[in-house]
Amino acid sequence: MALKVTVPELRARKATTGRGERLALVTAYDATFARLFDQAGVDAILVGDSLGMVIQGGTSTLGVTVDEVCYHGRAVARGTQRAHLIGDMPFLSYHTGVDQAVANAGRLLKEGGFESVKLEGGKEMADVVQRMVRMGIPVVGHVGLMPQRVHAMGGFKVQGKDEDAAESILEDAMAIAEAGAFMIVVEGVPAPLAARITHAVDVPTVGIGAGLQCDGQILVGYDLLGLNDSLKPRFVKRYEAFFQRGVDAVRSYVGEVRDGAFPGPEHSFGLGPRAPEASPRTAEAALAHVHGADFDLAAAYGPTH
Repeated sequence: MALKVTVPELRARKATTGRGERLALVTAYDATFARLFDQAGVDAILVGDSLGMVIQGGTSTLGVTVDEVCYHGRAVARGTQRAHLIGDMPFLSYHTGVDQAVANAGRLLKEGGFESVKLEGGKEMADVVQRMVRMGIPVVGHVGLMPQRVHAMGGFKVQGKDEDAAESILEDAMAIAEAGAFMIVVEGVPAPLAARITHAVDVPTVGIGAGLQCDGQILVGYDLLGLNDSLKPRFVKRYEAFFQRGVDAVRSYVGEVRDGAFPGPEHSFGLGPRAPEASPRTAEAALAHVHGADFDLAAAYGPTH
């Protein structure tokens, strides 16, 4: 069995310095997809709060709870042998105080089976990251487009397009790295800004909609497999068309059921030879064996015939 990917290994994979190869991460939400991605060789699997949109069908990630992330984390952990497992901290699970943040992060590790946690935010979250790291909880940062701030940002829009905004995001990344985050997700920023961030911090950056110059990339598993037929962000590359292939497969099933072609003989079970019926004598002998030689069948159960 392949060795488990660890936090020190991921932190050392700073590809842009020549120290390691680029990191490949995906999101997953259940054991089946976790096995698929794990066997494909991904370095880490994120149980993202994106489950609020991908799994639950919502329009944002804001309704996801710690309990839900833990539930999906346990499922993914059962399907993962090699990949490192990261749990997203949901909206308001780390915003109202350091103690609350540490307690909820601890729940993700204890109850969700995670090996690290991810949280959104920059300078304002540095003290939270620092405390978690001091408590032995590995932290992944997240800067740029932050889905939990979708309303404040006016939607899922590219961030850091002017110099002031770009400088603020760069400062956010540097603050999170200095606080102890071992890796940083950089989402939805211009590629030149992602390159600046990557070269400014000494921990790996993982891009999503941030160009090629990060130390790794992450995609939502359902997106890269083509399981989402409605949402098509520019930054997503579909490596398969599983949704349409699934529709075609189920359409074939429906047709065979209606035509009487399924199930065939190979999918059905036949009857075996009929077992001989036990005689009253046989039953009495069996009960006598259990209860003793003087066991009276008629007295216990009434006449047998």
